[in-house]
Amino acid sequence: MFDFTSLFEFSRSHCVEICAFLVPANLLATLRTTILTGLRRSPAQVWLAASIATCFAGLMVLHVITWFLVGVVMAPTFILLALGSVCLGVNLWAILGRESLARLLGAVYKFCTRVDLPALLNLHE
Repeated sequence: MFDFTSLFEFSRSHCVEICAFLVPANLLATLRTTILTGLRRSPAQVWLAASIATCFAGLMVLHVITWFLVGVVMAPTFILLALGSVCLGVNLWAILGRESLARLLGAVYKFCTRVDLPALLNLHE
């Protein structure tokens, strides 16, 4: 039988290195998934990108769970759990509801390109 104790200990011992890799990997992989979905690329491309990003997000959530198992409840654990959960949710949305996510991204793009941001932010002098 596989001993999870050593795996959990490895996760906690190398937390900085694991997070230094997983945080940017999560953000970049999820960004790639949203871009491919927004550009309405083929389902195979979106599915592949979302699957890879889901693996990164799942690893992040599992890494945080190892800290919860030993009773570490601090702001970074909740922040990393939120990051992993949001990335996991977006990637699952891209896999299961690609069209609705593409419509939302299209609406956000149209809104952002039509709004006069300097006027909205009172940047005109």
